[in-house]
Amino acid sequence: MSSDEISSMFDIETQKLQNLISNVSENMEISQIVEVYYQVMNVSSMISMLKQQLDSQNPNALLEQIGKTEKLISEKFNTDIHPKILQTLSNSIQETTKSLQSNSGEKTKEQIKNESKLFEELRKKMSTKEFVEQYDKGLT
Repeated sequence: MSSDEISSMFDIETQKLQNLISNVSENMEISQIVEVYYQVMNVSSMISMLKQQLDSQNPNALLEQIGKTEKLISEKFNTDIHPKILQTLSNSIQETTKSLQSNSGEKTKEQIKNESKLFEELRKKMSTKEFVEQYDKGLT
């Protein structure tokens, strides 16, 4: 791959990351949260790989783009967005757990069906929280 192709690919992935980060909100779906983390890890891996391959032939524009992207990940995502996502997931898990615990006594078929959906939602949230915590461990 030429340095222009590498630079172009890095630009595309960085743009995708910027779009995902700018669309982060408190009521994101689980799939959106996973996608954001996947893209952060993907771009971070690309940065590591590119830094190992950098030499005098690489254009300064690529070095500049790498620096800006690292700053975006460390300052915007790691220190601002990541803690918020983790807190939102924790709060949501607590709320869902409380809701499930308060549903006791006789239940209709509809209540059982809704409770089943809540349990599935809780499982997904807990799994995603575990994934997000693994990312957190990588930061320390």
